[in-house]
Amino acid sequence: PCSEIHIDIRTDAEKNKVAGESLINSGHPHVIEIWNLVFIEFNRAADGKLENLPQKHVDTGMGFERLCMIVQNKLSNYDADVFESLIEKVEQLSGKTYGQDENINVAIRVAVDHVRAVAFSIADGQLPANVKAGYVIRRILRRSVRYGYTHLGMQTPFLYELVSVLADDFKDIFQEIESQKDLISKVIKEEEVSFLKTLEVGLKRLDEVIHKSKGKVIDGNIAFELYDTYGFPFDLTQLIAKENGFTIDEKVFDEEMSKQKDRARQATKVETGDWYVIKDAEVEFVGYDQHESEAEILKYRKIKSKSKEGYQIVFSPTPFYAESGGQVGDTGYLETETGEKISILDTQKENNLIVHFTDKIPEKVDAKIKAVVNYDKRVLTANNHSATHLLHAALRSVIGDHVQQKGSLVNADHLRFDFSHFQKVTDDELKEIERTVNKKIRENIQLDEKREVPFDDAVELGATALFGEKYGDKVRVIIFDPEYSIELCGGIHVNSTGQIGQCKIISESAIAAGVRRIEAITADKAEDYINTELETLTSIKEAFKNPNDLLERVNSLIKKNNDLQKELEGFTKNKIGTLKESLINNCKDKGDINFIAEIVDLPDSEAVKSLSFDLKRQVDNLFLVLGAKFNGKAHISVMLSDNLVKDKGWKANEIIKELASEIQGGGGGQAFFASAGGKDPGGLQSAMDKARKIAEA
Repeated sequence: PCSEIHIDIRTDAEKNKVAGESLINSGHPHVIEIWNLVFIEFNRAADGKLENLPQKHVDTGMGFERLCMIVQNKLSNYDADVFESLIEKVEQLSGKTYGQDENINVAIRVAVDHVRAVAFSIADGQLPANVKAGYVIRRILRRSVRYGYTHLGMQTPFLYELVSVLADDFKDIFQEIESQKDLISKVIKEEEVSFLKTLEVGLKRLDEVIHKSKGKVIDGNIAFELYDTYGFPFDLTQLIAKENGFTIDEKVFDEEMSKQKDRARQATKVETGDWYVIKDAEVEFVGYDQHESEAEILKYRKIKSKSKEGYQIVFSPTPFYAESGGQVGDTGYLETETGEKISILDTQKENNLIVHFTDKIPEKVDAKIKAVVNYDKRVLTANNHSATHLLHAALRSVIGDHVQQKGSLVNADHLRFDFSHFQKVTDDELKEIERTVNKKIRENIQLDEKREVPFDDAVELGATALFGEKYGDKVRVIIFDPEYSIELCGGIHVNSTGQIGQCKIISESAIAAGVRRIEAITADKAEDYINTELETLTSIKEAFKNPNDLLERVNSLIKKNNDLQKELEGFTKNKIGTLKESLINNCKDKGDINFIAEIVDLPDSEAVKSLSFDLKRQVDNLFLVLGAKFNGKAHISVMLSDNLVKDKGWKANEIIKELASEIQGGGGGQAFFASAGGKDPGGLQSAMDKARKIAEA
């Protein structure tokens, strides 16, 4: 079918537009499916002016799935065999049949398409999150769950079960899905479980709104609250509203959404001017071999973020390492021939260009400059980066080859390493990992650095690719003992492992399903940490009069404290029982309510709450107000029987606000129970008197 399409991309874009329109008007059966051409011909400057590009291009937008559709003579991407096995699995799980109903068709298409996108992203190292790329993954997943919930009746997780089918489909093409199948399934299932809970909460809130509504229009603020607070999709709110004969005030919703976007936009807005080019030349990075260099500025531009102005400068050669591969960018300064010093605040990459951030630019931008990296910070960062490589190898050695890096952060203060593992790393395993790393540090292994190595040759060496790096045809290989650690890496490293001094793991935790995180420190930071811990231990020993067995003494004290706590709880329970009987006997009959307002002597707010609920269970039509004093501060609780809330419209959370003013405090809670704290215990009796007036009104 493609043979009838003849577009000469060597001609100018306007002719191609005409050719495209001609094809679309021709009624060719596949034109609408594949015709998504983008004509790339201009660069838009900061002032809005369009500049002709030296080369013009056409992007057809026709990916693999569309080609399959055409070759197999199908009318939709989803009818091709690329999606066949996934669609069959969804049919099996849901009991729905693809092709019988348009809503079901759409839901199944969303499920199979989105699970592919999410699975490949996770295999590539991107996990669902609330920011940046991770947020996109999370939104894609939630959209799939929502369609499955609404149109397929899937109220339990199901997308994760598609991963095994996807892995089998791509086992000979993209083996990462198969090798990380368990991790991908766990991450997706966890996200499904979480969002299904969100859906449940949102549905309950929406049900309350619908039943209490006096009209047939749902306030747009409520729809925005569901979206913003609960993560409840707006289109799902619309659908449920429509099913119940309601509409939503979309204008108000859109206004609130616009305000939120404006706030987010202003928080992250960075305005950049056009580059002012002084010299057109390639940037040479010399940071692997030196921390300062004579350089010249190639170009610069002004930037503005949160009303603060600064500059981005490109100069060459540069010893400054740009943030990548988990390692933060270098800082330092520029020095001009006149002695002027300008701080380099950060170094980043932009389209493979090393960009230096400053508050100002040199007076003479065409003069020679000296670029100097903050050497002390670089050394500490290099310590942590090399320690990360040693840690990665130790993890694979101790807990298994399934360990794969899922993220990292390396700066002068500490290192953070995220990796795939399905359970907590035990204390014994952590000890062995740390022992292995420090053994390699003491061996003072010399760095074996290989630059410009063909990628295939590096893989043959057994090099491990690091998460976050993008590799070209030629790569840099970092080796600390060819039998221990070989990794592809563009970062700054120590010349020998002995420079690291020591490595101390300070935490191990879970950050996502099947993903763990280790944080560690090295060199001076590790020494300071250990000394601080020893000082704390010494102080504890002294407090216990330097016993022979400190741990035994501490455990004995804990046991004694627990016994006393249980004894105190017993006394409190007895006291609550006695108070309860006394309060019931002194209960005042105020017509159709039983009123109690007393200041009680109890040890804490939990005891007051327990007494309140006990009284509610035994006294009908109860309006209860209890005051107490803890640690020199006032406390008030209000409890209402359910029928008083329903029949009289009283709300404990509103009453408590009136009473809290008497003790110079505030509080809140639910309609049937609320509490408040204040700094004036002397006002407790006034609060009791005010409660009595409310009961008598």
